[in-house]
Amino acid sequence: MVFNTYNMAAANLGPSSRRKREKGGSQDGTSTALYVDRRKSKVWNYYTKLGDAYVECNVCKKQLSFHNSTTTMREHLVRKHSIRDTLLSQLKDDQTSESDYVAQENAAKRSRQTTPESSLYHAASCSEPRTDVILELVLEMIFRDLHPLSVVKDKGFGLLIGYLEPNFTLPSPVQLSSMLWHRYNVVKQHLERYLQTAQAIVVCVEFWVSQLNQTYLTVTANFIDGEWRRARCVMETQQAHEDKVEEGDLGEKLSAVLSEFGLSSKSVFCVMHDSPQSTAANSQQLKNVYGWSSLCCAARTLHLCIKSGLEVEQVQEALSTARGIVRYFQQDAKATCSLNSKLEAINKTKLKLVMDVGSRWITTIEMCESLLDLKWAIMSVLEEHPKGTAAVQNLADHQWKLLQDLVPVMRTIKIATSFLREEQNASVSSLMPCIHGIVAAIGQQSEESGAVIKTVVGNIRSELTQRWGLSEDEKVLESPAVIASFLDPRFKEMRFLSPSLRSELHKRVKNMLSQVFNHQSPSATQFWMPNLDYKAEGGDAGSQLSAHKDRCSSTPSQSMYDILLGKDPTESMPEIHQQLENYIVEPLCKRSTNPLDWWKNNEHRFPAVAQLSRQYLAVPATAVLPDQAFAAGESTLEHRRAVLAPENLDQILFLHQNFDFLESMRNSSETRNRTVH
Repeated sequence: MVFNTYNMAAANLGPSSRRKREKGGSQDGTSTALYVDRRKSKVWNYYTKLGDAYVECNVCKKQLSFHNSTTTMREHLVRKHSIRDTLLSQLKDDQTSESDYVAQENAAKRSRQTTPESSLYHAASCSEPRTDVILELVLEMIFRDLHPLSVVKDKGFGLLIGYLEPNFTLPSPVQLSSMLWHRYNVVKQHLERYLQTAQAIVVCVEFWVSQLNQTYLTVTANFIDGEWRRARCVMETQQAHEDKVEEGDLGEKLSAVLSEFGLSSKSVFCVMHDSPQSTAANSQQLKNVYGWSSLCCAARTLHLCIKSGLEVEQVQEALSTARGIVRYFQQDAKATCSLNSKLEAINKTKLKLVMDVGSRWITTIEMCESLLDLKWAIMSVLEEHPKGTAAVQNLADHQWKLLQDLVPVMRTIKIATSFLREEQNASVSSLMPCIHGIVAAIGQQSEESGAVIKTVVGNIRSELTQRWGLSEDEKVLESPAVIASFLDPRFKEMRFLSPSLRSELHKRVKNMLSQVFNHQSPSATQFWMPNLDYKAEGGDAGSQLSAHKDRCSSTPSQSMYDILLGKDPTESMPEIHQQLENYIVEPLCKRSTNPLDWWKNNEHRFPAVAQLSRQYLAVPATAVLPDQAFAAGESTLEHRRAVLAPENLDQILFLHQNFDFLESMRNSSETRNRTVH
């Protein structure tokens, strides 16, 4: 189908003005909208030359200096418009002669000279290379912005494409589906090869519901690659039945997804669940059958802890009344108008009332803050409107005071979520210091508060302690979050643990290292590869040990150090244990340091400990991205994926998450290789 545009504006313009508009407004009569610059470089398809020293980008109209080289022009397309060399390469050199080009343009002019009544026009057909590029861009628009394939049948989209490219034939949803599958299979092959390099994978599971009330399961792989980059790749999204998953069906589903990428169950380190229900229903089966540990999303667990704290009767009454006030102003136009007038008088029109959402505790604090900020204006409006006090109950003085005391406590927890949303704190290694910080901070805040706030804080602290096992020594020592904190160079002092627990943790990590490297040196493991500098400095671990033994055998049986100080403990200490001791005494990093950057620079010093760190630091604190997990509202991703058709949902979400990520990994590797060579 060829889309023809309705040229309403052109019908009201004179012939000269209409011709300039249709040609893109250029003064020299050459078209910038339909035809491309006939030069050798393909980059000129996106630029118009302005004299000898400047060019103008046809996409954003930015002018660039030109000095007989298209390098700057190409970089601008890639950096500003994501038009890569792969797309440029598809624009083959147009071999049309100048006479043919003039003939095409004259044909286009004749086809646009239609009667004012119809105002429909046709132009010369779109060239094949340009058609291919547009098709690829339409496909990318669909999976980048999470549009359904039916977008190509929407009238507005057809009119837009018809105006920009009058003779471009939009593909049908069936054709797009075929293109989508091809792109999906290509990217999936790249992801499969990338996943094969992972030392250990953390699988995250997320259950969500579409607008058609269909439950879906999205499976995501998290790991740290050889360059110490955090990888998060969507593996599959499939329809699911939560009742079956709760019966222990999750293990089979995850195993099938792994096999699709050529991975065995041994490649998985642990599973991160997005809800306590999924964790409780599947953790034992996953451990017994597959040997996978289970963790629950920190955002979801924190929400349940806060929900328990807010269930105090007096707080629930105050929050219920607060919701009634907000609802009244949302539904009564006169009351809202009066409120806005009072805010305009004091230049505070930006302040708005917020209604909380039960599933997102952050909205509750936002509702309380908005009410406290507008307290005087709200009370004034309710007093001025006789129907106001009858239609809605105002907060009593003690309830206003209760909300005022509650906000600082909630704000402290909100600060903790901001901490966990930072890039360097995405790992579960930041979780335990954060949780202990919350427990201590809100405990101090409640000391000078009333009995109700003390009860709220006590409930929250009790839930935090119970759900994360803070008071159970054995549970603490077995927690991947605690071990990850120790392997994070910012938190390795483990100040939130008692000295005895710290000592026991060191012993357990030492035993873990012994088990991992019992029959192999660190340099012989599957993933870790020492760099050239490390080899030049000291060679491999085996040669170091043998050289050390040679030195020991050539020395007297008992040196003066042995006589005076006793036997040197480091002589009988395995190298991996020596690495651990050296890591423990290493100075702490600044808390703003990214632990992955630190390990990338220090892996050669502690190779055995680094391998363990790569495994534990790969565990995220949340089952989904932190910005989505702690958001006050529904994200664009959540909103748009809910309306996608089930036939192509998996492929669209797969490409949406993985396409740019894999390309950035490839570009980073190419840049590194060029730097090395």
